[in-house]
Amino acid sequence: MMFSLAVMLLGVPLFFFISQWLYLHEADEALAVQKDEFVRFYLPEIKEDEIAVFNKLGSDVQIEKNESGIVKDTMYERSVYNHMDKDNEPFRILKSPVTINNKPYVFLVKANLVDNYELAKSTLGIFTVIIVILLAGLFIITRRLSITLWKPFYQTLEQIEHFEIDKNSNPKLAPNDIEEFNRLNTALNKLAERNTLIYKSQKEFIENAAHELQTPIAIFKGKLETLLQRPDVTEEQFEILDKLNDTTTRLNRLNTNLLLLSKIESKQYNIPEKLVMNAVINQKMDFFQEQAMAKNISINTSLEPNIIVNANLFLTEVLVRNLFLNAINHNINNGSIIIVLDKNALTFSNTGDSRSLEADKLFERFSKVNPSSKGNGLGLSIIKRIADNNNWKLDYFFKDNLHTFEVRF
Repeated sequence: MMFSLAVMLLGVPLFFFISQWLYLHEADEALAVQKDEFVRFYLPEIKEDEIAVFNKLGSDVQIEKNESGIVKDTMYERSVYNHMDKDNEPFRILKSPVTINNKPYVFLVKANLVDNYELAKSTLGIFTVIIVILLAGLFIITRRLSITLWKPFYQTLEQIEHFEIDKNSNPKLAPNDIEEFNRLNTALNKLAERNTLIYKSQKEFIENAAHELQTPIAIFKGKLETLLQRPDVTEEQFEILDKLNDTTTRLNRLNTNLLLLSKIESKQYNIPEKLVMNAVINQKMDFFQEQAMAKNISINTSLEPNIIVNANLFLTEVLVRNLFLNAINHNINNGSIIIVLDKNALTFSNTGDSRSLEADKLFERFSKVNPSSKGNGLGLSIIKRIADNNNWKLDYFFKDNLHTFEVRF
């Protein structure tokens, strides 16, 4: 369309100059024809005393004395005052030397021309109308063709945009008449199927592994606790067994969290109910206040009463528990936690590291804010998964030296 517009704009002056040249050429031919008619039909018979009468027949054809000594036909333009219109008008004039009664005269014939300004204005107006009509037509035709041509592409794009690998539905890319789009759809179908199979295999492996590990971990932990209670265990042995017990506890927690994530992704907790969020928070408050006291952390709450959400009770309890654990574990001694609940959001803010965390990696699995932390790096990932499962929005921001996690309902 831009190319067409450029061609049309360049064509305006070209058309003007060509039209002007053709117009002048036609005018010159017409003047030459009039001169030839005069020389052929009138010049042999006209007498010198008839020149005055001839000149009165019209102002466009005159016979004048050859005072300037013209020896050949001369063409030129000149503005002549029009007494009727009271304005100067352009004329094309032909002067040709003739002989009457053996005396030199000049035959003058002139033709009225269109004013260049008027011609340019008319040309510009015509081309403006043509350009507008052309552009409008091109826009409508191009848009209709574009919609028809790109319709299969946008259908494919819409399917891919709504495709989620953790859902049990692959994109349905229908065949069409365009070979390139068919190849694209075939490649995307194969890619989606292959990645879905890989994802399902990985998810099933994690779920099965986590499930199968529960029993041996529980047995191993039980044996360790039995050994720790034996009276014949030396102090050095006790320290080793105690470290093994802590590691087993962390392994058991990791296994439980992986199993929980797998169940969330497989939609095993997708039966929501109406919950009073205040009750869930208050239920966890007593337990976590004792943990906070160990680091002399104060917990301040501002809970709007009777905030009802539609969610799974177990997952909501896990979300609140993990928010508490995150706020306590990554806090400082003599720090503080601020919990705010209203009809739009639940917010946990806590003191801690004086720098903002990397928000883009914060909710990834096994991503730790502090590498020396005893956590397994799944707490925030579980929070994010639960929020997504309920179509809630989870955000993190750092302001006034407080790390804030906000869950918007």
